[in-house]
This record gives sequence, structure tokens and C-alpha cells, in this order.
Amino acid sequence: MRFSIQSRRDPQSNELMELAKTYLTDFGLILDEEEPEIVISIGGDGTLLHAFHRHAHRLDQVAFVGIHTGHLGFYADWKPSELEKLVLSIAKNEFNVVEYPLLEVQVHCLNSETVRYLALNEATIKSPDVTLVMDVELNGNQFERFRGDGLCVSTPSGSTAYNKALGGAIIHPTLPAIQITEMASINNRVFRTVGSSLVLPAHHNCTLKPVKDQQFTMTIDHKHFVQSDLKWITFNVAAEKVRFARFRPFPFWERVHDSFVSND
Repeated sequence: MRFSIQSRRDPQSNELMELAKTYLTDFGLILDEEEPEIVISIGGDGTLLHAFHRHAHRLDQVAFVGIHTGHLGFYADWKPSELEKLVLSIAKNEFNVVEYPLLEVQVHCLNSETVRYLALNEATIKSPDVTLVMDVELNGNQFERFRGDGLCVSTPSGSTAYNKALGGAIIHPTLPAIQITEMASINNRVFRTVGSSLVLPAHHNCTLKPVKDQQFTMTIDHKHFVQSDLKWITFNVAAEKVRFARFRPFPFWERVHDSFVSND
């Protein structure tokens, strides 16, 4: 089996990375940074996001697993003290693969260029200097004209991240859906939005169309860029899925409880 390791690059994560390389190669596994079959992320959920985007072009051939060297994350579920146990399980090929849906983002520009992105957590759009004004279409039909700070479109597995901070719903990561959540929308006697998060199933899509010519700032997970000459953006559940290597039960609602409710 071919493997690669993504480290957060702090001293503890780097030390674990070198140990993992030694252990895995001793078991006959091959270090392959370009075409691994399994990617070990050592750090936090942000580290796994970097690993995901590094291998986003071959998601059907790679599975991810995370070791957390900080707070317990939603993607990084192994402790540093469990490294040897994880290595043994990988070497024995004792794991199942689970798949979670992803967000497809298609950015259409006025020059006819279309750029496609995949997001594991979410995509956001804002206007850097003025109120964001966007027409929101659902399945090709006008739904509302949004005015506010911005919009966040998230995956189910990303619903516990920025989406939750904005007041969006937590969705089980196996459900094929996307969620649209507002950022400080303007609602008064003149301007109205729905004021709630919208959850769209896999066969639906959302299109955002600028009402006026302006620059926009966009994020795709941890990636940030400025978008000009925007014609429209379409969001939907991607055909691709992210694959995680599961070596033991990974109860999602338990993780939600431990992250947001428990005081232990």
C-alpha cells in the first residue's frame, strides 16, 4: 500500500510524521507523495483540509485518516498516543472506507471562462467594501434578492464549522445535501430575505447572480481569492465524494456532543 503524510508542521506533528514514516515503511508500505492510497493527516481539521485539496484530483483512489495534535476534531479522530495502533491497522489493511458528499462550485465569468472547485467544508462569498447584493436562484427560479455581509454554502460534514457559527443547522455528514446560510442579512420594511438556512437535496442547485458590477471575495475551505468579472456562481452536491478510512466506530452525534455540549 502507498501512503503519504500531511503534517501541520509544528514540532509534535513533525515528530509523529517521522515516526509514522519509519513504522509504515518497516511494515513494507511505500511512501508516495503523488499517488498514495491512504493519506495520514497529523494536526487538526485544517491540516486535513490541506491534504484533501492536495489530492482532490484523485478522490476515488485515496482515503484520509487524521491524528489530532491539538483539540479533537471532526476529521482528526486519533490521538498521538495511538499512533502505533493506527499503523498496525493500516499495515493489516483493517479498515472500512466511508464516503461523504462534497460541494461543487462553478464560477462563471463574463469572459465565458468557467472555473470548477470542490469544497470539503464550505464556500463563502462576500463583497469587501460594500453590502453584498445577489439574486438567489433555486433550480433556475428566482427565490430572493439577498442583501447583507455574505453567504456561506456548506457540505453536511462542514455544517459544524463556519456554518454553525453563522447559526446554520448541523447535518449528518452522510446526507447528500448542501446548506445555504446567510451572514447578517438586511431585513426591514423594504428589503427581505428568508432569514433561515436552506438545505438543498442532491438533485437541486443554487445559483448566485450579482445585481451590480463589483469585486467579490470568495473562499473555498481555507483558500481565499478575489473574484472579478463574475457572471454567476452555481452550487450543487458534487459527483465526487471524499473517502475516509474508518478503523473503529466514529459516532457523529457523540462528536457533536463532545465538541459543543460537554463540559468534561
